Amino acid sequence: MRVLLFIFALLLLVSPFKSYTATKEVKGMVENIHWLGHDVFKIQGKDVTVFTDPFKLKKSDRADIILITHEHFDHCSPEDVKMIQTEDTVIVATPDCAHKLSGNIRTVKPGDSIEVKGVKIEAVPAYNTNKEFHPKEKGWVGYIFEVDGKRIYIAGDTDYIPEMKDFKDVDIALLPVSGTYVMTADEAVQAALDIKPKLAIPMHFGKIVGTESDAERFASSLKGKIEVVILKEE
Repeated sequence: MRVLLFIFALLLLVSPFKSYTATKEVKGMVENIHWLGHDVFKIQGKDVTVFTDPFKLKKSDRADIILITHEHFDHCSPEDVKMIQTEDTVIVATPDCAHKLSGNIRTVKPGDSIEVKGVKIEAVPAYNTNKEFHPKEKGWVGYIFEVDGKRIYIAGDTDYIPEMKDFKDVDIALLPVSGTYVMTADEAVQAALDIKPKLAIPMHFGKIVGTESDAERFASSLKGKIEVVILKEE
């Protein structure tokens, strides 16, 4: 009995430490996540560099993987893709993007799971529930992908949808907060509470719609619940 009590006490002491350590590790990865405005992120892993929805890039770069969520001009921009595409770049996109692009293209639909250059990628649903800019029947997506052991969710253009409750083990969630075409900051809060990431980063503001105040409201509403970092556009 004394041994069992000792083990139980030890678990109480160790568990919070593990939780704190995991959060600290994930926060450390923010150093390798660069927000380039709108839904554009550059994620630098040890062996691979991933870009999401390149749009209005300020300079050329080199991408190992490009993830494109849907065919709208501010997400599937051939001119911007060419600025970061090499012969070795793999583009993961929905089928309606393929005819706009060239090179090594892997098409996906919601529910698909693939592996590219050692990166596990899941295509998840992204659609509107109370507006018609992104109909569910289009089959557009967000992505959950793993870089350096961290699972990152890029939502794409979506509202707060029921499927988010089924997203598992997300370390970092990149969530739109502007409203109009996507979920509002308040809806993004509900999405974050469903997904339960260790860290949330707001996006989809400052270029076409939305302002930094949307990101700040999102962060304020999650204070004490989920860690939020508002990145500065690079």
